[in-house]
Amino acid sequence: MTPVERCRDQHIAVFGLGGSGLSTIRALREGGAHVAAWDDSEKSRDAASSKKVPLVDLSQADWSTSRALVLAPGVPLTHPAPHWSVKKAHAMGIPVIGDIELFCLERARREPTAPFVAITGTNGKSTTTSLIAHLLSCAGRDVALGGNIGTAVLDLPPPSASLYHVLEFSSFQIDLAPSLAPTIGVLLNITPDHLDRHGTMENYAAVKERLVASAETAIIGIDDEWCHAIAKRRQDAGRPLITLSMAENAGSDYLIEGSKISKRTATGLTPLVDLSSILTLRGVHNSQNAAAAIAAVSSLGIDLATIQKGLETFPGLAHRLEIIGYIGRAVVINDSKATNADATEKALMSFPDGIFWIAGGRAKEGGIEPLTPLFSRVEKAYLIGEAAQDFTRTLSNHLPFEVSGTMDAALSSALKDAQVSNAREPVILLSPACASYDQFKNFEERGDQFRALVQSQAGFKPRESR
Repeated sequence: MTPVERCRDQHIAVFGLGGSGLSTIRALREGGAHVAAWDDSEKSRDAASSKKVPLVDLSQADWSTSRALVLAPGVPLTHPAPHWSVKKAHAMGIPVIGDIELFCLERARREPTAPFVAITGTNGKSTTTSLIAHLLSCAGRDVALGGNIGTAVLDLPPPSASLYHVLEFSSFQIDLAPSLAPTIGVLLNITPDHLDRHGTMENYAAVKERLVASAETAIIGIDDEWCHAIAKRRQDAGRPLITLSMAENAGSDYLIEGSKISKRTATGLTPLVDLSSILTLRGVHNSQNAAAAIAAVSSLGIDLATIQKGLETFPGLAHRLEIIGYIGRAVVINDSKATNADATEKALMSFPDGIFWIAGGRAKEGGIEPLTPLFSRVEKAYLIGEAAQDFTRTLSNHLPFEVSGTMDAALSSALKDAQVSNAREPVILLSPACASYDQFKNFEERGDQFRALVQSQAGFKPRESR
């Protein structure tokens, strides 16, 4: 835990009693703050009360002594409308912040130069965050991994000169952290997402930019227009910048060509690694993630030999092109984290052909229309959830499909079809291109159910057996 001693003896309001909210309350109380906490959900309040959390109905409370409102990242800050607690804080002139801001303030108080790597992007941030932490650990560094992935930031040990905090950030968390100034800020990409919470792409991109704006060193992928513009502003300001690109003529510091990553030096491009034999980093999108991780840890003094060994031992992440195992000739892949078309594009590009694609759920803006150029890689699609009927209109006249409805029906059909495929190694791929909320609590539950269904099939063999 990181006790927030910066807030000792202060009155702090906390709204949102989920995981990060409860973590925040513990850290504030441990640091000596006076906490008043609330949630709109009676179930959440009852659960918090059982843990002796000090509940105060903030809608009725006197906020005159409160120094800040700590808002859970899942609560609307600006769009589609500010939450009532945000409106009340603004009316009282009270700053609205998140747990990341408390961490940043505590870092500034305890050890302003404590190593801190912050990672964001519409896609790829969890893999990149985990890979950076893995590479640092392989180099013998003490690492605290968390933020938007795994452990809430204030449940991690306090900042210190010898501990490397490697934290993933969502746009919601960045929006609540005005003091964010990491040692290294990594911005992978920006594509349309969360527009219901940010209103416009301009707003969304501006929030993402804040992660790298005050970083000592910024690492930015420049293959989309938003990130390219952000990198240009950073460069024009004369701030330390490392760029990544798949385009040779972009002049980036790191060049990604398929599975190969090179670094630009004064004498030209120097080959660094070839990821083609590393199954957990399959696909050009993972080459981009790896390039960002290599750039980050290289900036922290890790040598190339250690990096290469670390890449070879990276275990990968659940629900992100996770190889569950094999059934007959088919390899089964769990990519449940692909909640939009851009993420599913990366999955489809990872396999040249023979894909039996399970897709659907609650559709995001744009649906799967952007994936049309990749449909030639798909032998058949199996549609589930709310988006099934809409997706049939996109798939018609492009490839065979069926409306399976449920995950188990889709898997059953895909298994039968894959066994008679002419592909050398058929791929049964769950990559929904949709949110999960129509049939599942979250993408993890969706992926866990898929994995369990696969492992229950006759003839299943885990990845390690091949």
